[in-house]
Amino acid sequence: MVRVDQGNQGVGAASELVVDDIADSHGHHSDRSKPDDGSGLTGGESGHPFERHWGRIRARMQVEVGEVEYRTWLRQIRLGEVEADEITLLLPTRFLRDWVRSQYGDRLSTLWHAEVPHIRRVELQLAAEEARERPAAADHAVPAGSAPVVVVASAGGVKPGHAAPPAEPGIARGELAAPLDPRFSFDSFVVGKPNEFAHACARRVAERPSSPGFNPLFLYGGVGLGKTHLMHAIGLELARGERTTTVAYMSAEKFMYRFIAAIRSQSTMEFKEQLRSVDVLMIDDLQFLIGKDNTQEEFFHTFNALVDAGKQIVVSADKSPSDLSGLEDRLRTRLGCGMVADLHATTFELRISILEAKAAASGVAVPPKVLEFLAHKITTNVRELEGALNRLIAHANLFGRPVTLEATQEVLHDILKAHDRRVTIEEIQRKVAEHWNIRLTDMSSARRARAVARPRQVAMFLAKQLTSRSLPEIGRKFGNRDHTTVMHAVSRVAELMERDTAFAEDVELLRRMLES
Repeated sequence: MVRVDQGNQGVGAASELVVDDIADSHGHHSDRSKPDDGSGLTGGESGHPFERHWGRIRARMQVEVGEVEYRTWLRQIRLGEVEADEITLLLPTRFLRDWVRSQYGDRLSTLWHAEVPHIRRVELQLAAEEARERPAAADHAVPAGSAPVVVVASAGGVKPGHAAPPAEPGIARGELAAPLDPRFSFDSFVVGKPNEFAHACARRVAERPSSPGFNPLFLYGGVGLGKTHLMHAIGLELARGERTTTVAYMSAEKFMYRFIAAIRSQSTMEFKEQLRSVDVLMIDDLQFLIGKDNTQEEFFHTFNALVDAGKQIVVSADKSPSDLSGLEDRLRTRLGCGMVADLHATTFELRISILEAKAAASGVAVPPKVLEFLAHKITTNVRELEGALNRLIAHANLFGRPVTLEATQEVLHDILKAHDRRVTIEEIQRKVAEHWNIRLTDMSSARRARAVARPRQVAMFLAKQLTSRSLPEIGRKFGNRDHTTVMHAVSRVAELMERDTAFAEDVELLRRMLES
């Protein structure tokens, strides 16, 4: 609560700028089509007993400060309650309230006292605070237990004559950012070694925003590894907290689009005010700002303003800050000064866990062999992996057929074909030599020591399993050996795999590594 007493000296000028009514600039609930009557009141406020006094004060301020400053700073003020010698003026944002207090507080107090002598104190208050202090109407009451978080998220706009889409309890939707997907929660995120550190960092930020060492939080990794999921999870977790928190999530592309739109509509100050009034700002896929110098500069200043104000920043990209060539050095340095967490490529075990969780949630029985098959075949992108499983489950539900390995190969033939990778004999030789710590030249040498011969046989076995080369072609790659030598190696390795579990695991591991 901020109060301005008559005669008190206002605080120093703020260093930022804001603009006209946010909703007004987007054409929603705009009253620009009507002349400003100076009342500053909407339909619901038309009965305010001090309406005429306020109208004259606004008209006086409009003349004193000029049309531009008036529309930028003062037009958004609304009349609040009057108690004894105090009147309340309402503003939509904390920053705007502080700016009006420092720049116009004394003058407003003087004008009010001149207009209504018994008014000796002006209280500047956030509209949200005033609404919380008034008893809520029954039809607007927030359900008990709902989260008191304010999430700035796009609801797609409301056309005239159409009702606004219902918002989640405790979540207010605006025009700034993108909606949070309730499916992307921490509960639905499958944790494994490749992503456990990033998951732990995201949890920490969600529980304690702006913790020392975790601001900003920079998440990076390849496509479909869970960066966006974790960012949504942070926002959703904040919605379950006890504090009122304003969260804005958007892609870097949307950030750029909104910035360009603000320039075109001459409302860049509004854009700055919107972004710098949030408590948590999350920008996804920052790499799309590379080469966009003006947008980078605006993000840099927004970044500094929020961090300096103790607000949390969460950013994701496909590379670490040091590897994002094309970003300004000053921005890259700031991004790397907090917590940088990477999400590695998924392992076979993590892919199996993800598939098992998704299959269990679907209620459709998916045999373990099918899950293992998918985990082997689709190794680079979790989104594509989940999409393949969803497609398989939908096919089973639509046609009432059980999920089998044969049906999987038939339904997903296009996806599986795209993921078939050509494995070369040279690659097999290199991987096997590295695994058993022998020289690559030993693969084609005449040495018959067991430490060399056994890995060579495994390499021949894998070449037969993973390539379409004939036995004579494989033999030529191994020092011009005869095709019967390759046949013997294949049968010998298969026999050893049946008898020796540890050996079988080694061969299977090599096969998975080569297929991934």
